[in-house]
Amino acid sequence: MKVIVDNKIPFIREAIEQIADEVVYIKGSEISAPDVRDADALIVRTRTRCNRQLLEGSRVKYIATATIGFDHLDVEYLKEKGITWKNCPGCNANSVGQYVHSCLLLLDQNGLIDLNHCTLGIVGAGHVGKAVGRAAASLGVRVLYNDPPLEENGTANDMHFSTLKELQQECDIISFHTPLVLNGPHPTYHLADRTFLNGLKKECILFNTSRGEVVDNEALLDVLQQKGIRDAVIDTWENEPHINRELLQRVFIGTPHIAGYSADGKANATRMALEGLCRFFGLPFCYEISAPELPEELRPAPHCTPRERALCLYNPQRDSLLLKEHPEEFEELRGNYPLRREK
Repeated sequence: MKVIVDNKIPFIREAIEQIADEVVYIKGSEISAPDVRDADALIVRTRTRCNRQLLEGSRVKYIATATIGFDHLDVEYLKEKGITWKNCPGCNANSVGQYVHSCLLLLDQNGLIDLNHCTLGIVGAGHVGKAVGRAAASLGVRVLYNDPPLEENGTANDMHFSTLKELQQECDIISFHTPLVLNGPHPTYHLADRTFLNGLKKECILFNTSRGEVVDNEALLDVLQQKGIRDAVIDTWENEPHINRELLQRVFIGTPHIAGYSADGKANATRMALEGLCRFFGLPFCYEISAPELPEELRPAPHCTPRERALCLYNPQRDSLLLKEHPEEFEELRGNYPLRREK
């Protein structure tokens, strides 16, 4: 069995090299049709477009993406060709929860919100949205959810859902956690468009850690410049890695698509991808995939407060400052992300 692997997927080499006969590591954005022609499987991330152009004429039977999102997979083409695929739902949900938790602390610290009198609206109540809700609630924040597909599905009986209009009227912060959906009854492309943004309270702060195209970046910049809303925290951008640099400099926190990049989340994704690969090919999976311990100098002091501990473990201002200073290094900052633990 030959497997092509995105060379930035962590904690994978020892296990995959025992599973496969041949493993080739390639930068995700550079995986090409000649590379995959004689491969049996791919393990990729969002920078590899798995479509006809890449896969036609290849012998690929299985694709695992070590990500929650799968809009980089042409699922209709994969179905047509009988290629099985798997994503990793929920793998980095707690990592995104940590990111939002730390951003809320920073916003409170800088006087932009009052955590004791704050309502957060979460658009998208899947694994990530729920993890973000738990993180915010732990700080005393009131949480509202919006998720029409989940509401219509009828399986979330324990949840109360609000309309987008209700979120616009009630929320001090609105945070997006939806997949990118282009068609169907509930598309999310530019869900936060100019009309939506103009309907927010002037004190509102917008978060996007879902997919860049869920928020109209040009409209967001205009609304921020006109002081139509208070501020924004943006981790996912339109046209990555060629992002709107003016918007980057304007937002409170701007990071290079790393909200879900804790080592814990990455280990979960790698483990889920390998488990799926082994299941598909009928192989046993008996490998330990875990994140390394933080070195002593990066661990929080034993007697610090919970807030100090949270920001010691992860302060998104560091990532934001690096990106604002070097926006041309978006992919490098993302691809060479330092060790970060959730606890």
